Amino acid sequence: MCGITGIFDLHEQRPIDRAVLERINDMQRHRGPDEAGLYLEPGLGFGHRRLSIIDIAAGQQPMFNEDGTVAVVFNGEIYNFVDLIPELTALGHSFKTRSDTETIVHAWEQWGPDCVHHFRGMFAFALWDRKQQAFFMARDRLGVKPLHYAVTDDGFLVFGSELKTLTAWPGFRRDMDDEAVEDYFAYGYVPEPRTIYKTALKMPPGHRLLIRRGQPVPVPEEYWDVPFQAQPTITLEAAQAEFIERFREAVRIRMVAEVPLGAFLSGGVDSSAVVAMMAGLADQPVKTCSIAFNDPKYDESQYALKVAERYRTDHHVNTVEADDISLVDILAHLYDEPYADSSAMPTYRVCQLARKDVTVALSGDGGDENFAGYRRYRWHGIEERMRQVLPYGLRHPLFGFLGAAYPKADWAPKMFRAKTTFEALARDTVEGYFHGVSVMGDGLRGKVFSAGFKRRLNGYNAVQVMRRHFERCKHLDTISQVQYLDMKTYLVGDILTKVDRASMAHALEVRVPFLDHKLVEWVSGLPVSLKLNGSEGKYMLKRALEPYLPHDIMYRRKMGFAVPLGSWFRGPLRERLRGALLAPCMADSGLFDMAFVERMCDEHAQGRGDYSAALWSLLMFSVFLAQHAPYPAIEKR
Repeated sequence: MCGITGIFDLHEQRPIDRAVLERINDMQRHRGPDEAGLYLEPGLGFGHRRLSIIDIAAGQQPMFNEDGTVAVVFNGEIYNFVDLIPELTALGHSFKTRSDTETIVHAWEQWGPDCVHHFRGMFAFALWDRKQQAFFMARDRLGVKPLHYAVTDDGFLVFGSELKTLTAWPGFRRDMDDEAVEDYFAYGYVPEPRTIYKTALKMPPGHRLLIRRGQPVPVPEEYWDVPFQAQPTITLEAAQAEFIERFREAVRIRMVAEVPLGAFLSGGVDSSAVVAMMAGLADQPVKTCSIAFNDPKYDESQYALKVAERYRTDHHVNTVEADDISLVDILAHLYDEPYADSSAMPTYRVCQLARKDVTVALSGDGGDENFAGYRRYRWHGIEERMRQVLPYGLRHPLFGFLGAAYPKADWAPKMFRAKTTFEALARDTVEGYFHGVSVMGDGLRGKVFSAGFKRRLNGYNAVQVMRRHFERCKHLDTISQVQYLDMKTYLVGDILTKVDRASMAHALEVRVPFLDHKLVEWVSGLPVSLKLNGSEGKYMLKRALEPYLPHDIMYRRKMGFAVPLGSWFRGPLRERLRGALLAPCMADSGLFDMAFVERMCDEHAQGRGDYSAALWSLLMFSVFLAQHAPYPAIEKR
């Protein structure tokens, strides 16, 4: 696990400033504190920060082929490198190390851009082939590891694991993207391929980019997608047995390391499943760590303890305090662009705790997306059945009226909070799901944004992100559709981004067995009834795990990894929130209707409304503005 950065001259062979490359490479020291490596030749510079995991003695980067004409910088792990080495050796390639990095070099020599099809793992890498004058970048299939890039006005391509490495290059333009701002306040993150800046992009998961010097930069090419191809008919019992076999293998190959290894244990089904499999494969007690909260409504630590006791793990717990305000500024710096998932706070702390004992940790991320574990999947299925009963021409005005007329009863029991459901039923499939997952719905964004900014958006709406992906999955069943949408948006833009930045801030490598692409391909093709059965999500997964986990771990109500924002904003964070949201940088940006923003603060503080998620997204945007760049002034009229 590492940090990579570099620069490629698209047209000539101009010299690269070594001092600049070294400085920017060191900005990612937290990703790789063990070693630093640079390589420069005319028109090219590669930088690498190393966190030593495999072949500690000989795995330094950049790494080269036998004659030094192919160079690579790589972040991630190729789990099947042990199988690739003899295969490539038999094809005539000579290895100097036993590292997974060197397999990339020789796989490129053997298969060219199709080398990515031979890798099983999480990866982001950049490669230069001097003989072919070819520059190549690729990102893993699910987007576990990040990769950013930009083309500068003076004809260079710059890339890096984190966005900060791009913004630090001389000549990088920090003009922010209006549509990315709209996306952020809808989703709580900036979805791929956008970044908050117009000139920078994220490489989408499962994509590769091949550039020949002197030729235009092409659009990245997709080399893999979640197939959702129906498997042969399978019984529940056979599916359970095959899942355990496949999942155990996915965990096993992620336990290869020359450094201490452990796992996150939240007390939920997914992380508990990972620990159960690890315990059956390890010779020593598994090291596990959990986060506790003072507020019992958010605390799952007692469930984590049950699993830890069952498998006799070496278990550690840390409590997140309600007044841990310092993390707000730290998170804004880590994520480099606005990011509004508040669970980044406990994630940061659990990574900090884990790093005291281990260098590699396995996590349970991806289980909900694979096995339809989110409650919103069930509600979307119900809503979609109602949409199919009533034609849009009747449904839109009827439920649109009810949604507008029904009060926003945040204080009431959930069964009486029908406003969101009415609003969703007035929409089509994509708009309905988008409305349900939005941090701020269309109506609230319309009030928060200034008139000037709305004119600049020129009709753009963040739902277009989902519409683009929906074109690829509209032939699927209802539940598979939203699973696909989540894998393309929420999983990569929120979950995996959160874990990567929080873990690498502490030089901790996190591996994700539920996102093994072979496992994902198999699970995607299972019948929907094995994933969501009636009201029970993760149906087959839970049945398969019954011999391994306590019943109350698997069949209790899902809590999620959340923090008590509502009470924090009425208590310890109240003044910090108000100061940040009404700060000069927010007003001067011209983005917001400041009177409405102030009204939201007041109503929330007085308990007259719950704007927790919206206020947190505004808070993180304000801190981003203060830290990174002023927003170009917008006419406020």
